[in-house]
Amino acid sequence: MLNTYVVYVENKPGVLTRVASLFRRRAFNIDSLTVGRTEKPEVSRMTITVEADHDQARRIEANLYKLVNVLLVENITTVPAIVRDLAMIKVAATHEARSHVLELASVFRARVVDVAPESLIIEITGGEDKIDGLLEVLRPYGVLEMVRTGIVAMRRGNKPSATLSSLETPAQTVGDDDLSQSV
Repeated sequence: MLNTYVVYVENKPGVLTRVASLFRRRAFNIDSLTVGRTEKPEVSRMTITVEADHDQARRIEANLYKLVNVLLVENITTVPAIVRDLAMIKVAATHEARSHVLELASVFRARVVDVAPESLIIEITGGEDKIDGLLEVLRPYGVLEMVRTGIVAMRRGNKPSATLSSLETPAQTVGDDDLSQSV
């Protein structure tokens, strides 16, 4: 089963390496990994998808919590969530085929972001199935190149993922009194 984890981490160098190494050491292949800053500049949010059964998924979550810079882990596989992926696809588009390729892009609500004499670059956002569907119908024209961002996911509704608003990084929890005692 494909599991989707939202992992909040301190926005510091080396954190991504530690998280990826955890999966490597445990022999899990990361299917998708995206990382970006959150509304708090000192916190980054990772969205990680990995194939794992129920017991393996619980162990992954427990092992993530053991990493020093990990603040919060949430497996959102079974909760209502919006899941999106972004892809850019460069497709061969001769003068004769261009109108067909443009029609296909329109059907999938994709945007043409670059036009060259013999190709088009199409941008599409949506679920993995939607992107895979567009890829399949474009293959006969010749897919020259493709890049995907990986999955980003967010819980539905007005409740934020877990309790990010209450998260404090270790640097924030150290007060002036703590500093004077440690010197």
